[in-house]
Amino acid sequence: MQVKNQLKSNLFAISPLDGRYYNQVKELKEYFSEYALIKKRIYVELIYLSEIVYLIKEKKIDFLEIYKKISYDDILRVKEIEKITNHDVKSVEYFIKEKLNEKKLNEFREFVHFGLTSEDINNISYALLIKDSLTLIENYINEIISELKKIVRENYNLPMLARTHGQPATPTTLGKEFAVFINRLNNELDILKNIEIEAKLNGATGNFNAFYFTLPEKDFLSFSKNLINSLGLKANILTTQIEPHDSYSRIFDSLSRINNILIDMCIDIWLYISMNYFTLIKKDNEVGSSTMPHKVNPIDFENAEGNLGLSNSILEFMKNKLTKSRLQRDLSDSTVLRNIGVAFGYSILSYKSIKKGLLKLNPNKDKILKDLNDNPEVITEAIQTLLRLASIENPYEIMKDLTRGNKLTLEEIYSYIDNLNIDEKLKEKIKSLTPFNYIGIADKLALEII
Repeated sequence: MQVKNQLKSNLFAISPLDGRYYNQVKELKEYFSEYALIKKRIYVELIYLSEIVYLIKEKKIDFLEIYKKISYDDILRVKEIEKITNHDVKSVEYFIKEKLNEKKLNEFREFVHFGLTSEDINNISYALLIKDSLTLIENYINEIISELKKIVRENYNLPMLARTHGQPATPTTLGKEFAVFINRLNNELDILKNIEIEAKLNGATGNFNAFYFTLPEKDFLSFSKNLINSLGLKANILTTQIEPHDSYSRIFDSLSRINNILIDMCIDIWLYISMNYFTLIKKDNEVGSSTMPHKVNPIDFENAEGNLGLSNSILEFMKNKLTKSRLQRDLSDSTVLRNIGVAFGYSILSYKSIKKGLLKLNPNKDKILKDLNDNPEVITEAIQTLLRLASIENPYEIMKDLTRGNKLTLEEIYSYIDNLNIDEKLKEKIKSLTPFNYIGIADKLALEII
């Protein structure tokens, strides 16, 4: 019955993340659902309550005991209060006051949300949710990197025809080309990990007005910094009513760059598959086409490419939108913030597709080596460079006239070299060259990354 109810729910979902793809992204409900946001608001309000009571009353009370016992019914109670107040954060405040009444802690009721504006609670809540969810995202990217390392390790010295402008070019190795993506992902992941998420706790317009008017003798500035820093966030002390979301923008920008690297990789893998450089490990019960029985399609990489693009479009919009607010505050950021989980959801959906696709890849060594054998002209870069060193006149032009637009065999190239008026040792060095050994240090470069 539960499975049927879930299926029915999925079938009527408007967003595919809550429908078709729910099981693949459901872990994000712990970070970006309405339930998660309300629960995090309660957490932040109670931490603040514990600290403000200690600062003003010098009483050490762990109000987080209320949070530890929060239930699903409690979250529903907050939503019931919101129907009356029509204010999501105020409903959390009233809910906590109800809990204090239950626990005979009425004397602390008015310290709930003392001196605060809703954005003080909201910005810290979102910052913590983003911070926690980034660990999840980083884990998935590291799983992709791990799979890429296996491909590099097994193919670091497999010579492969490179292609520039889609045309045959100086050889490389299969492993080295995948090592490039590992290097790019590692670099960007380091940037993402080192972005500090900023938060503020300074009242209605960012000036601590109510705090210092009521208790000018208290150091609320230090209080604010210490509380925010204790949560693993960076205190932003100079704001309007809202924290300006610049650190969010950095995160979204970094994440979109990671996604762009992965889009680039998906496109390359798709092309390698179309060139038959990879075959795909098939599952017997899967169907590749509704009409063509032979098809084994690279759907994992195609799905990832599409979903990464969708995620990036949302990340790009949020990056640009959230850093702008009219004067000291407008509410246009509120509805946008609720869609962070959508952007992250499409990213995670893509990461899972990529990992699944990588596990299906099987290098077709025969085809890779055949293409090298069929394009011996790619060694003419080495020949003309060597002839330059030997002070032969116009070596580039000689090789160009011989090979540009022409199809030659390796033997025909060697024969041409034999007829050149150059040193015999030089001829022998050139004739030791093949498309299979002209890989530079690609194999060593590939091993560097693993």
